[in-house]
Amino acid sequence: MRLANLSFRYTRRAPWVLHDVDLDLPAGTVAEVTGRNGAGKSTLLRLLAGTTPPSRGRISGRPPIVGYAPEIFPVEQPFTVTAYLSHMAAVRGVGSAAIDPWVERLGMTALLDVPLGDLSKGSAHKVGLAQALLIPPGLLILDEPFSGLDAQARAELPRVIEEVSASGGIVVVSDHQNGLAGHPGVLPLKVENGTVRHFDPLAGGSTPIDAPSTAVIEIVVDASDAEAIARKLQAEGYEATIRAEQRAAAHEAPLSIEPRAEGYEAAVHAERRAATADYQPVAQGETS
Repeated sequence: MRLANLSFRYTRRAPWVLHDVDLDLPAGTVAEVTGRNGAGKSTLLRLLAGTTPPSRGRISGRPPIVGYAPEIFPVEQPFTVTAYLSHMAAVRGVGSAAIDPWVERLGMTALLDVPLGDLSKGSAHKVGLAQALLIPPGLLILDEPFSGLDAQARAELPRVIEEVSASGGIVVVSDHQNGLAGHPGVLPLKVENGTVRHFDPLAGGSTPIDAPSTAVIEIVVDASDAEAIARKLQAEGYEATIRAEQRAAAHEAPLSIEPRAEGYEAAVHAERRAATADYQPVAQGETS
């Protein structure tokens, strides 16, 4: 699976949440994504899952069966756990018997007749994991899956991840709980400054996977128009500054422009709203 020049922002004039990301995820990869709140981790996972289209760039080689469990489970649905998972199994094109292994492995027997709206956060995570695994996925996307889980489910989830990886599937996990500590062969990735970097947890440093190049463009404009042009460029997501030493000249005011690397906090609330909108798995061959 390959990400090429992948970029995303919520609107045309919004700052870039992610820009020019290049990333290879070979079959069998287990990648752990970290980064500060609002850095774009959940956005990256939705782009990988295919539930959110990129603003530019492309993803190639996405496996046909995708299991996706977002951080926020939409409990505002008129189902019990059994009814919800049975419906999801039907959407996937499998029988309700596909639910049974996950009921046992994740310790969900006592939850089957519980309305979704009455679930605790950890129990809701179990249901989200189960729906993502009803069909063996070629790509498994998990957003904060360890949050709120009990001891049985926390112990079982790394085994599930290993099984998907061993069968040639790709697993991408965003995790603040350190749930994959000690898991062999994990690819650590860090989302920061709008891009994705290899991260060495021991060294504490990160290296761009393919850092986007930065260019400085000199633009000569009438001094009276400089402020308006700078504001317009900033609205388009660029860093635009007016050189103070040039402003005395009536005929020119050079601007230095480079890609904006900050300002992503403004998109956090929109990202969290979007996280609840993409939870329904669809038929085999599409994403869930």
